[in-house]
Amino acid sequence: MSMKRARLVAVGLVMLAMLTQPGVARAAEIKVLCSNGIKAVMEELIPQFEQATKHKVMITYGLSAALKRRIEAGEAFDMAVLTPALVDDLIKQGTIAGDTRTVLARAGMAIGIRAGASRPDIRTTDALKRTLLASKSITYAKEGAGGVFFVDLAQRLGIADSLKSKIKPTTTGDEVGVALARGDAELGVLPLSELMTFHGVEVLGTFPAEVQGYAVMVAGASAGSRQSPAAKELMKFVTAPAALSVIKKKGMERSQP
Repeated sequence: MSMKRARLVAVGLVMLAMLTQPGVARAAEIKVLCSNGIKAVMEELIPQFEQATKHKVMITYGLSAALKRRIEAGEAFDMAVLTPALVDDLIKQGTIAGDTRTVLARAGMAIGIRAGASRPDIRTTDALKRTLLASKSITYAKEGAGGVFFVDLAQRLGIADSLKSKIKPTTTGDEVGVALARGDAELGVLPLSELMTFHGVEVLGTFPAEVQGYAVMVAGASAGSRQSPAAKELMKFVTAPAALSVIKKKGMERSQP
């Protein structure tokens, strides 16, 4: 074999080795539509995932209901993270592959107040009712998990009619944070994982155990995505034991399927 031919063979072998290394041959760009309920967790874990796998994640955050409408309108995606009922509906529609459905984590519902404001008692159900009835205003994202939970809770507690004049619904969770920080609303209801992210806002507490609800975050890969293997890798990364410390730090916990 000539020297020139030997060099060509060597270069070819090096290139083949590079292409067959994990993270090089399989490097992909993953488009993710993700609920705000797990935004804080994903913002910390995704850079770690990208570094470990060489995949690139293009993520858009928003309300689960709004993201589902975008998917139903035909927006392309590789992975979606929404509330359980919405993911299950997209599975029925054939948009999300049912065998990729993965529960990532959940966040308990909580009440927020303006930083430095007085802290009324919500430790028991009776105390919670008194605080809600005595409040001047209450805000929540009307299509968010917190809003859906709170509307149902007020009905179950028998105080929905008494609270009508106090309710100041918003479009997004971010608007809830702004309203609380400015003092435009006295109390705000959101998943704990979202409330913890706002400046000028303090977490008053979570709801009493007997009436507590959770924003469960469920992921699924698009049924038509060519990046489904990479999306599954991301789900596996978020649910791995190593991610648990980040999940807990961000106000979330593991959830059963």
